[in-house]
Amino acid sequence: MMKTYRGNKERGERRETASSEKMRLNKFVAHCGICSRRQAAELVKDGKIKVNDRIELNPSYEVQDKDKIYYNNERIFPQTKKVYILLNKPKNYITTVKDEKTRNTVIDLVKDHIEERIYPVGRLDRNTTGVLLMTNDGELAQKLSHPSFKVKKIYHVALNKPLSKKDFETILSGLNLEDGKMEVDGMDYVENKKDELGVEIHSGKNRIIRRIFEHLGYEIKRLDRVYYAGLTKKSVARGKFRHLTTQEVITLKHFIK
Repeated sequence: MMKTYRGNKERGERRETASSEKMRLNKFVAHCGICSRRQAAELVKDGKIKVNDRIELNPSYEVQDKDKIYYNNERIFPQTKKVYILLNKPKNYITTVKDEKTRNTVIDLVKDHIEERIYPVGRLDRNTTGVLLMTNDGELAQKLSHPSFKVKKIYHVALNKPLSKKDFETILSGLNLEDGKMEVDGMDYVENKKDELGVEIHSGKNRIIRRIFEHLGYEIKRLDRVYYAGLTKKSVARGKFRHLTTQEVITLKHFIK
């Protein structure tokens, strides 16, 4: 479930007039800071978005300047200020805007400090820590999440036992998992510790790092993402965040052109 955000009605109406004409509905919803464009398309298909007084199921519907758009029966407005946050995610936080089981979410770590409505790009599971990008830039989030851009990610993996040479070579050669063959882009031991590895990968498949090692009989004790699309968690304490620099935002956008 994604959070509904309220805004100043008068300010929102001005934004809508300026931003909504001939914009596709899924893009409009993403620009409201609710979710990425891909997630917005699913919201539309699931009947969660109303245009004026009717449910609109076509994500490609072109929003007109006279249209009023609603999510969860509350009117939504595009945001004009783009925000880019790098969070060093701690354990026991869900990578979502809102959790139906009322568990802690990554939004809880930033909501008292960020006025704008932001959401996480991609996903880290509850027990995975490290670099997490959060933004209200729907276009950037959409592209970074798309497999065609092959966004580079590096993880520090700590296992319950040393990784054998045979299994090391097997992983580098590629594994056949239930959803197809999976290859890493690179892997090496960390400081000659046989039970700790650095793994480079671009796949965004769910729990892919954990599934690779579990397939070979290993248990992951710690999983920390140390690099994502050129961003690292250097100088950002666990559970803390910082705003991206102007140059970092430019670099990200250049990367996905």
